[in-house]
Amino acid sequence: MNAARVDAATSNTITGGIFFHAVVQGRDITVRLPPAITPALSGLPAPDSAFTGRDRHVERLLADLAPAGGDAGGQRAVLVSTVSGLGGIGKTELVVQTATRALEEPGWFPGGVLFTDLAGYDPARSISPERALEGLLRALAVPGEHIPGGLEDRQRLYRSVLAAYAREGRRILVVVDNASTAAQAGPLLPTDGATAALVTSRHTLDGLGARLHDLDTLDTAASLAVLDRALRHARGSDDTRFTDDADAATVIARLCAGLPLALRIAAAVLAAAPTRPASSLAASLQAEHTRLDKLARPDRAVRAAFDLSYQHLTPGQARLFRLLPLNPGPDLSTDATARLGDTGPDRAEELLQQLAEAHLVEPGSSWGRWRMHDLVRLHADEHGRAHATADRRDSARTRLFTHYQDTTQAADTHLDTLPGPRAPRFPDRATALHWLDAEHPNLTATAIAAPALGHPATTVSLAFSLARFLGLRRSFDDAITLTTSALAICRGGGDRHGEAQALSILGNALGDVRRFEDAIQAHTGAAAIYRELGDRHRESRVLNNLGNALGELRRFEEAIHAHSDAATVFRELGDRHGEAQALNNLGITLQQVRRFEEAVRAHTEAGSIYRDLGDRHLEGTALINLGGALVQVRRFDEAIDSQARAADVCREFGDRHLEGTALNNFGNALRQVRRYEEAIHAHTRAIAIYRELDSRHGEGQALGNLGTAFVQVGRFQEAVSAHTRAADVFRDLGDRHGEASERGSLGIALVQVGRFEEAAHAHTRAATAFGELGDRHLEGTALTNLGGALQQVRRYEEAIHAYTRAAAVFGELGDRHGEETALEAWAVTHNERWLGRDRRPGAGPADGR
Repeated sequence: MNAARVDAATSNTITGGIFFHAVVQGRDITVRLPPAITPALSGLPAPDSAFTGRDRHVERLLADLAPAGGDAGGQRAVLVSTVSGLGGIGKTELVVQTATRALEEPGWFPGGVLFTDLAGYDPARSISPERALEGLLRALAVPGEHIPGGLEDRQRLYRSVLAAYAREGRRILVVVDNASTAAQAGPLLPTDGATAALVTSRHTLDGLGARLHDLDTLDTAASLAVLDRALRHARGSDDTRFTDDADAATVIARLCAGLPLALRIAAAVLAAAPTRPASSLAASLQAEHTRLDKLARPDRAVRAAFDLSYQHLTPGQARLFRLLPLNPGPDLSTDATARLGDTGPDRAEELLQQLAEAHLVEPGSSWGRWRMHDLVRLHADEHGRAHATADRRDSARTRLFTHYQDTTQAADTHLDTLPGPRAPRFPDRATALHWLDAEHPNLTATAIAAPALGHPATTVSLAFSLARFLGLRRSFDDAITLTTSALAICRGGGDRHGEAQALSILGNALGDVRRFEDAIQAHTGAAAIYRELGDRHRESRVLNNLGNALGELRRFEEAIHAHSDAATVFRELGDRHGEAQALNNLGITLQQVRRFEEAVRAHTEAGSIYRDLGDRHLEGTALINLGGALVQVRRFDEAIDSQARAADVCREFGDRHLEGTALNNFGNALRQVRRYEEAIHAHTRAIAIYRELDSRHGEGQALGNLGTAFVQVGRFQEAVSAHTRAADVFRDLGDRHGEASERGSLGIALVQVGRFEEAAHAHTRAATAFGELGDRHLEGTALTNLGGALQQVRRYEEAIHAYTRAAAVFGELGDRHGEETALEAWAVTHNERWLGRDRRPGAGPADGR
């Protein structure tokens, strides 16, 4: 049967079908377009002038839309692209901006653009595919009486019309906005192989065969630009409240968490009150419990946008969504989610993936980790509090915290460097460290939040179990925060053992950030408690750590006494490991008072004990310290071997900071046997490690040693730079002794480049500091070098005075070599002064390093 209906506007020729009311149904459809129709461009919303921060996304979408992006026949490889993301993330604006740009490209879409908003997440406004097709067909100039009544027939006619437009060189871009499912959007997509489409959804619609684009939040710079542009658009270019108060604008951007909807609402709130300062809005958004209320305008609100997504969740998805904010940290693993939701890992992963498809959670830094947008988290927490009883919210939090406690304790057993049993939760040290690294932010956040949530025991447990890990990763600020909180809890509960343990851990962390007076106070308090409790073993451990802090403050005799007492008690109790630790620390202090032979014996004995016990990691520390002492007694080859072995051990255990120390000392030993280029390489590697770890003190030490190596190879300008940077580091750290040492070394380098006045100034500062610090040996060295610099600029009287003082210092110390060097230089200077001759080359600078 053949049938035809002719209209002044559009003609449809159908063959092999039937005539049904005002509609023609058939197997084959031929559409003849009228000579001229109104392009379907009027439905596209106007682009927002505040749009920014999405250039990369626009370019990617345009590349997919470009006609030249396909095969040799001109067909594009990508015909349909979907943009998915959280409600309010800016999906619609992105496709509107992209469509506007595409329409401006000559020849891309001469037929215009079709735009339809399916309102897929609002039950009261959601549009069915049938209804949407009716609107699209009308926009394509198909008369109402020609539009079929069923989905399938409307879809066939719609796609045929689009194909006809494309064949006649009037290709159209279809934009389907706010689709909730693939079933809602699918019928609206072209299938002619030429017409392109853009689709937006809060879900990842992977059933459309489309190119998927996920939209993330804006960074701080783009967020600030959105705020400023939106305000100026509303109030005019003279309204500069956001740029005038950059701090307040940054706070608002942070609290809006890069969500364009929230940013535009914040700008609209400020625009509605032309005299309100940005700082007032920033202050009002600070309170979490009212933030979503403040981010609302009569026509739009962040909470309402999120509610539309929440309403589409199944009961299981909604329950997990409400529980996720119970995690105090920034993200959550699948395993932790399973504990939180009291379900298995497979079910937890399934629910998380479904929430991710709805863009209510996002994949974290690696697979198996998940995070929430800050404002979504507040929204989920509001619903969670409303359903607290039904969700058994308190039990869920307890399960999560118990999981963190138990797993941290298991991981900590693998950080013990002594051989012995380990918790089976992890197969090896590397796996345990990987878990701790991934969970570090969550664990510290949980420990900090737990007391206010009724879980103080969690804080104490995590503070103690994380101590070894935080020390290894040099997260000293976290260690101080956690143990300070644990200390208050133990004191409040009358737990004396816990109080002493917290003080001991706190003392170590304070020492690591060079707060040595505070560290001494903490260790002294811990030792007193253990003494009161009769716990000699733990008291000795604290005394050993106390000795370290005393040594850093150059209270060497007290430090030697503390380490020696600790070693004696450990020996009496049969704790060989503790004895080795005390001996190793004793050796370090002995080096400080130049008792190098005794230091070599102490480090050698410590290393032997560690080796016998199988503790390779701490054997590495003993090797590092032994190497330093061996250099001082001129056993250079042994020192080089010791440091090289130590560096290998540190790498094996992933201890980057200790590896840097080994490399730095390795360079010192290499310099002694004139292997200067290798030494420079070792010091440079050490500096890189210290900078990577933000270890300023280690960086300063390595820079100073590098400068000395540069002097020894005649690279004097580089030496000046290295010593200057090292002195600045120590000055910033408040380490007067380290700064003074570098001022002295800087003075030596400055002499070599002829900057004698600067050299004299550097040596003067060094000598003054060493004198005030009581380091008589280095004070004498600095005075000798000061005399040399002054002699070079013919300031003979001052030079003679410096040499005289140096000789007196060395004489008091019984250092005959230093005294003779100073007196010989005094004699040469005295002769030059009276004979008026130019200074001949003398004995050279005294090396105080």
